[in-house]
This record gives sequence, C-alpha cells and structure tokens, in this order.
Amino acid sequence: MRTAPTSTYRLQIRGEFGFDDVAEIAGYLDRLGVSHAYLSPILQAAPGSAHGYDVVDHDQLSADAGGLPGFQRMITALRRHGLLAIADIVPNHMAVPTPLRLNAALWAVLRDGPDSEFARWFDVDWSVSANAILMPVLGNRIGQVLRDGQLSVDRTGAEPVLRYFDHEFPIRPGTDELPLPDLLARQWYRLAWWRVADDELNYRRFFDVDTLAAVRVEDPVVFDATHTLIEQLILDGSLTGLRIDHPDGLADPRAYLRQLAAATDGTWVAVEKILEGDEALPADWACAGTTGYDALNRIGGLFVDPAGSTPLSTVLDHFTGGAPTVDEVVESSKRLVIEHILTTEVRRLVDLLQAICNADLDLRDHTRRALGESVTELLVAMDRYRAYVVPGESAPEESRTTLARAAAIAREKLPEESQDTLDVVTDLILDGRAAGKDQRRAEFVIRFQQACGPVMAKGVEDTTFYRWHRLISLNEVGAEPGVFGVTPEEFHAYASRLARDWPGTMTTLSTHDTKRSEDARAQLAGLAELPLEWANAVRHWHELGAKHRSPDGWPDPETEYLFWQTVVATFSPGTSPASAQTYRDRITEYLSKATREAKLHTSWTSPDPDYDQAVEAYATAVLADPAVLQAVAAFCAELAEPTRVAVLGQKLLQLTMPGVADVYQGTEIVDRSLVDPDNRRPVDYGRRSRLLTLLDDDRSTLQTLAELPAADRLDAEKLLVTSRALRLRREHPDWFVGGGYVPVATSAGNAIAFGRGPAGPAGPVGPAGPGRTPRAAGPGFGADQATVIAVATRLPVALARYGGWGEHTVTLPPGDWTDLLTGRQVAGSSCRLADLLSDLPVALLKRTLGP
Repeated sequence: MRTAPTSTYRLQIRGEFGFDDVAEIAGYLDRLGVSHAYLSPILQAAPGSAHGYDVVDHDQLSADAGGLPGFQRMITALRRHGLLAIADIVPNHMAVPTPLRLNAALWAVLRDGPDSEFARWFDVDWSVSANAILMPVLGNRIGQVLRDGQLSVDRTGAEPVLRYFDHEFPIRPGTDELPLPDLLARQWYRLAWWRVADDELNYRRFFDVDTLAAVRVEDPVVFDATHTLIEQLILDGSLTGLRIDHPDGLADPRAYLRQLAAATDGTWVAVEKILEGDEALPADWACAGTTGYDALNRIGGLFVDPAGSTPLSTVLDHFTGGAPTVDEVVESSKRLVIEHILTTEVRRLVDLLQAICNADLDLRDHTRRALGESVTELLVAMDRYRAYVVPGESAPEESRTTLARAAAIAREKLPEESQDTLDVVTDLILDGRAAGKDQRRAEFVIRFQQACGPVMAKGVEDTTFYRWHRLISLNEVGAEPGVFGVTPEEFHAYASRLARDWPGTMTTLSTHDTKRSEDARAQLAGLAELPLEWANAVRHWHELGAKHRSPDGWPDPETEYLFWQTVVATFSPGTSPASAQTYRDRITEYLSKATREAKLHTSWTSPDPDYDQAVEAYATAVLADPAVLQAVAAFCAELAEPTRVAVLGQKLLQLTMPGVADVYQGTEIVDRSLVDPDNRRPVDYGRRSRLLTLLDDDRSTLQTLAELPAADRLDAEKLLVTSRALRLRREHPDWFVGGGYVPVATSAGNAIAFGRGPAGPAGPVGPAGPGRTPRAAGPGFGADQATVIAVATRLPVALARYGGWGEHTVTLPPGDWTDLLTGRQVAGSSCRLADLLSDLPVALLKRTLGP
C-alpha cells in the first residue's frame, strides 16, 4: 500500500468553491500544517449539485468546479506548497438528473431497454409488467397528466423526445409516430406519479432517494467504465488516496476494495463504514480503515459526564410529558421506514424468498405472509449496516453472532406458526456456500445485506435522531444515544486497537454528514455536567416563549426541546444585529429539515403547511425576543469553560491519536454548524489566515492570546492547537501514522494523557491483506519510547467542585519536555497538572532531551 497521508483537510468542492479556489488557499493550508487536501467528489455531477454525490459522467471532472484545466492548476498549486490531494468517490450510485440525457448510460437504457450495452450498469428488475423502468416524476397520476396535455413529443432536436415540463425522455426507436397513449405503453420506462415510487420502484437506489440509481460495480465492465479517470489520476500522482462513499451498499464490498487496490497500485483508501457499538471493520478489507465516525464518537464521549444521564432523562420526561426509551423509538422508526419508505426493497426480498421456497419441496409450505413478517422483523432487529456474508463462502463467526442476535429479537415478535419460517430465512442468509451454487439464493443474501444499511440509516440516523432528544450531541452518525459518556480506559483501549490493527485509518470530529459540528457538540456536552441548571433554564425559556406559540399550541414539546438544545449548540456570544437574521434563518431552516425527518407532524412527502409555518413563526419570534436572548446568553456564559475545555481537548486528542487526522473545512477555529446544508456555508479563510499570522509572530503565544478580543480568543486557541499539532504530525509522520501509542498515567480522572512516538521494528501487530501492509511483531511500545505526549482536561465542572487540580499529577517519562502550545519547559517524572494546565486546558509536550 502506498504511503498514507499524515493529515487531511476536507474541502467541499462545488460551483461556489472550485478547483481554483482550492489553489488560492494552498499557501494557507501549508502554513496550517496539513499534508493533503481532501476533496469531496470531483467528477461531473448533476447541474448545480451542492455536494457532488450525484455523478452523471465518470469520464469528466466537474465543469462547475473548473474542469480538467482548473483541476490541473489546483494540483500544481498544491504541489508548489508541498501538498498532495485525495478525493471522495461514489461507486454505489449515480444521478437520475434533469435533464436526463446528462446521464448518457441511463438515457441509453431508457431508450433501448435490456438489450442496451449499458443495461448491465443498473440494478433493474426487468421482470415487472412490460419490462418498464419506473420513472416517478409526474406531479399527478398519469391519466390526469395526459388529460391536462402536459406530455408531448418534441421532434426539434437530433432525436425525438418525450417532454414533461423540464423533463425529457428518450423514445424507443420506431414508436415516435404512435398516438401518445400507445407511445407511452411501448417505452422501456413507465412514467408515473411521484408518490408511486415507494410502492413500485423497480431499480435499486441510494437509501430512499429516487434520483440516485444504484450502479452495479460488481460487474467488471461497469467497474472499469466508472473508474478509468480516477485510476488515471491515482497512477499519474494527481491523487494519492481515496475515500469510498457507502461501501455497504455494494454487492460485495470486499471484492470491490480488492479490485480497487489492484487498479490503483494499492493507494491509501478510507471507507465510509459506520461501525456500531463494538463492531470491528472486517480485517480482510483492502483499505486503511474507516473515515472516522468511530473515533469521533469515542473522543466526544470523553467530554460527556456519565452522571448526567439520569438527570437529563428526567428533564426530557418532564418537558415532553413522558418520553419513550431510545430503543422503543428506534424500533418504531425502523418499522415506519420498512413499511412506508423501503416497501419495494422489502417486496423484492420477499419475491426472491417465495421463488426459492417454491422451487424446494421442503420449503414450499412457508407462506408469503410468514416470509414477509420474518424479513421485516430481522431488518428491524439488525443492529449493523451489513452482515458480511459472501455467496460461495462460509459465513464469518461475527456474522453468525450478529444474525443470531437479530433472530432472537425477531422471534419474540413473531407468532408461533412463523418461527420455522424465521429459521429458514436466517439460514438462507447465513448459508453462503449454498448461495454460491444457486443464483436466487445468492441474490437474496446480497440484497438482504443491501437493505440493512438503508433501514439503519433512515430508521436511526434520519428518524430516531430527530425524535429522541435527551442530549442531542449524542445523536451522531455511528453513535448510540443511549450510551452516555466514554471513560479514559475505554478510549485508551480503543486507540491501542487502532495503533495495532488500523494505524492508517482516518480520524475526524466533523464531516459533511455530521448532524452537528464538533464545536456544537462540545457546547452541548456541558449540559451533562449542569443538568439542574439546564432544567431550570429550559423551563424558564419555555415560559418566556409561551406567548409566541401558535393558537393551536405548536410547536409540540419534542420539537420545542430540540429547538432549545439547538439554540444552545449554535449560540455565539456577541452576535451582531447584522448577523441576527442570518442566524434566525439558519435555525428555522434546520427545524424545517428536522421536523420533516422526524415524520411525526410533517414530512418531506406529506408536509403539513400549518404546522410548518407555526414552527417557523415560533422560532423566528423567540430568536427576536430580547428577554429570551438575554436568558440564553446568561446560561451559555455558564457553559463557556466546559465548552472551551471540550473544544480544545477533543481537537488535541483527535490530532494526536493513532490514524490520519482529518480537519473539516473551517473547523480549525470554532464552528457551530448544524447538518447540511448549514455545514457547507462559505469559510472565511481571510480571517483564519490573519489569526494564524498573529499566532506565528515572534511574540509569546500566551501574550498574543491575552491581547486578543474576547470574541476571538477561543478561535485563536483552537487554531493554535490545530496548527501546532498538524505541523508536528507533518514533521514526524512516523510518530502518528503507524507510530506507537501508550496511555500516560494521571492521578485524576479529569485528565487524560497518552504518548506517541516511532514504533520502530518492534511495533504493534496488524492484520495483512490485499492493499494493506502488515505491522511488524514485537514487544510493544512503552512510555519511555514516547516522543510526544498529549494531555487534556475533561469534565471541568466536576473538577471545580472537587477543588481543582490541587496536587494531582501526570507522570511524564524521564527527560526534558516542551509544551508546543505555551513554550513551557517541563521536566520528566511527576508533573503537577495545576502547573502544566495553568494557561490552557490542554498541553502538547514534545521531548527535547532524552533521559
């Protein structure tokens, strides 16, 4: 495998911020200390795409971002500053765009049907009536659309097309002269009302997004056609690594990653794999690790006080009038998704099961109803995005354990007469060897696993997380909201496993998909230490805001409780009148998205305009009420120190723990963003550059910080931590990516510390595999070998209640150490935390002289 990046800086490439814009900040990124620019998808996407995951042409770089000329200028500028680039790629799906002809492959399939050379690209069920691909784009039922004259044949172009407002569709050769009803009946696609999609869609899609059609990259021809340009950019050195979007959606993620490794000479690859609980990344995947959600949640958990769990549960119950458990919400949300959103995916699974059973005399008496119930209950009970069973191979032990756990839960929900059917379905999923000999069984094994991810994502991340609000900073991708806090011992065990097994994995705190940015979560973490103060504050705010409620009493308690936590998460002291309207717009837009995702009173497909308007009006009025804002500001002032501790502490730990550290655009200073599109707002690089220049002058860093306006101080402190840690990583990459890791003892649980350094030939052991480099065996890494030590404060409110650091210490290895953040010189052995952390709640110690 090629060399892993030392660190990455994630950039959202789009029309408003293209390749030339990246070139302009290359010097700043160099000064910041990163090694690689990390580019969101760079291939040609649908017109005006805000994210790039809706690719329409795999052979072209994004024209909106500057095309090939702009890309080459960007690479030249990056190289001039010693920087390299990696990119995000999307193998699972591509866009069904408007106009449709932009996706030439899909256009050809709609025109020529299953005989098209591109038919193998898309996962279409051609067994439906008339072999027609459903195109659910109409604003009304097809009969009404015809009666209203909204469909017409346009012969003005190179080929005749069928038009419906902005939509155009190819016409099957030889049918363009038919009367319109007959013409429609003869096409390889079926135009339909958009509401038909969830019930009758017959192509696999990305989750529930009809405009993102799944691509069959398991076909070698399709893989080659969709990866040629990316392979060229890797092999010519323009790109030196890849991030793989949603590998769990593929037919065989392991096979895909092996093929990718072979095609790219083993380039560094991170996969967007959501690991649940104690789940481990499959050791036989040809990648360096995940994109870092597992690290994000463990780092953030260190700054959440477990003692706040019960009090915050009580506050939630009192505010909402009694809240269900998170497990109950997860179950009901998954059922909603299965029954109303992923209907066609589940029906296809049941069709396969029925065909399998009808072909086997022993299985013939298992009814369609029982098969459907069994599949539904298994999907509800699955607590993973995938089971990792490969047709033709025995199921791994972990897969068997996962399915057994799900089956045990499902069994409790099924009637007695369906118990045998559940056993049949479970056995079919796990019998990989038998599936390798039967095409339908193999298809069922693959499709069941491809359905698990959408049920998890839509049921948990995109429904439960918008319904259950005990502490919303825990409602994060890959997190378990019911798990409250992470101990230092748990973090050390996790980081040690990364150093041993996945030394080149990515770590992160914010991404384009996080529900809230790292600093929004940090500001909320303080609620766990101040639950009584929070209870009093939110009750007071509720009373102040009562006059702004609608005549019908909206918003509902659950939405209001989410609203108040959202205000705390995003509240920035000293907001100017000029920015107040922008802030109100951000919050109301977020609430519009959140309430639709919750699907309780409104939704994307069945909006309730009265409810939507009432919630928006309430939020707007409350955020313009001086009494409310004054009360919120007073409470957030109490959160200032816990927020500072979490902001700086989690950033230092993320940038120094094992793995490739990623910084999301703009988060080198404090950023209180919400989920997209809020986290895609333009970044003020001018301000960040000016702050960095101040921190880099010849004066004392502490003096510079002290002279800054209060509004800039935490920004500058975070930029100091980020830049010094990134620069140290770049100077000594072997200390951090593949380096050793060792916990460093502290006498107080309110401090966490660990050592890093070159592992050498006696480093920890890691699994080998295609595209991966095995680690050398040896006796391990000890504290005396550490060349850098990170120290961070946690749970400062509890610390203050205990009287502060007092005589508590951190035990440093022998030698002389320099804190790269303050310049303080520290001798080895027992060091008082009160002295070490007197100016900042974190320290980054570099060994300057050995023992």
